[in-house]
Amino acid sequence: MFSNPTAVTFIGYLVLMVGIGFFAYFYTRSYADFILGGRSLGGFVTALSVGASDMSGWLLMGLPGAVYLYGISQSWIAIGLIIGSWFNWKYTAARLRVYTEKAHNSLTLPDYLSHRFEDKGNALRIIAAIVILIFFTIYCASGVVAGARLFENTFDMDYETALIIGAAATILYVFIGGFLAVSWTDTIQASIMCIALIVTPIAVMIDAGGFVATTERVASINPTMLNMMEGHTVIGVISLLAWGLGYFGQPHILVRFMAAKSIKVIPNARRVGTLWMLFCLSGAVGVGFFGAAYFSIHPGDATLVTENHERVFIVLSSLLFNPWIAGLLMSAILAAVMSTLSCQLLVCSSTLTQDFYRTYLRKNATQRELVWVGRFMVLAISVVAVWIASDPTSLVLSLVSYAWAGFGAAFGPAILISLWWKRMTRNGALVGMVVGAVTVLVWNHFGWFGLYEIVPGWILSSIAIYVVSILDKAPAESVEKTFEAVETVVKAG
Repeated sequence: MFSNPTAVTFIGYLVLMVGIGFFAYFYTRSYADFILGGRSLGGFVTALSVGASDMSGWLLMGLPGAVYLYGISQSWIAIGLIIGSWFNWKYTAARLRVYTEKAHNSLTLPDYLSHRFEDKGNALRIIAAIVILIFFTIYCASGVVAGARLFENTFDMDYETALIIGAAATILYVFIGGFLAVSWTDTIQASIMCIALIVTPIAVMIDAGGFVATTERVASINPTMLNMMEGHTVIGVISLLAWGLGYFGQPHILVRFMAAKSIKVIPNARRVGTLWMLFCLSGAVGVGFFGAAYFSIHPGDATLVTENHERVFIVLSSLLFNPWIAGLLMSAILAAVMSTLSCQLLVCSSTLTQDFYRTYLRKNATQRELVWVGRFMVLAISVVAVWIASDPTSLVLSLVSYAWAGFGAAFGPAILISLWWKRMTRNGALVGMVVGAVTVLVWNHFGWFGLYEIVPGWILSSIAIYVVSILDKAPAESVEKTFEAVETVVKAG
């Protein structure tokens, strides 16, 4: 193993990530530091941390694999994500940063919702926490699957062994360093991911004779691969674009807005984050699209990709580059997996610790106690995620799709409307979350009209929030005053 340059590079990357976790340990002095980094992130780190925590192994495995099979028609997802992310930065980031601080310095989304509506019975907190734990455990499993596939391919391991080892490094640095470790490593990981997704499709085009020759080669394989509407109905396109709606409800992304140093860093972070997404998603589409041309020219190298189309980036990296560079490029997949998985584990841990343990079991728990409870909750969620991921036939894209819709529909309308509409009530938020989550579960099961479940989930949740809030009695005066105070701060910039 240690004579293989790819393996050495790969292991060196893992050691660096864990080392950052140990370094962050010394800056983690309180529970707020462990789960929110003391609200100290600058604009650049916030932007790249949002990007890295967002994309997961789907960026380098799921999306390139889909484009490899079906062509650029799969890039509707990427278009929807870029649009949705920009709107999330524009209309959620600054307001959520201010509101969570005004609402009793809320540390989690359930915490924010509970304080935003002065929910003394904690019903909002409980429902929000349950939704987070259900869908994030599924989401975590998708990251574990992606990591296992990478270790399986790189070190020629069986799936079960790769599963355990692939999850271990992420669990270790989250356990030790908490939010700061996650954010600092996200910055490095986002940079590696972006470089890998720019370099790889360029290398494929050079090998195949340039952009025009490569495109013509793809057209000769199957002309429909160049058709944006191939295989899609209007409903199909709407479903792919609707992935962008999910951003408004993703706890692991929203918590980055909460951790920003101030709202002054948000505009620059939005610009950096949007550019990062443009480069990465374009590159991911390019890997799958040009990869189809490469393997038609070199059919003897296509065995692993034929077995599993989500391996297209892994195989191209190992074939096109010097082993040392290939190790760094394949580390980009681990970067994507680790960055998202680490954020998800931390959100689950903070939910269990802040919204259950601290709220119901130990209201007067010390900061040190809460940090250690948070660490052990990371381990507990990891065990469940590994168990779900133990099925080696799991597809990363399908798992991510389900969890993304669940969060988007359950939290998206509730968070966005709560930030912009003073008349929204606690009961409106509660019913809206339940309607959104249940709609996703039911719609996913029956698959009506072939429409992605986030669309009906978002629509029905928004309607429920509006109708229930209008029929409900007006919010308390103190709730309205907090809303107005947030408005004043945001307008002042």
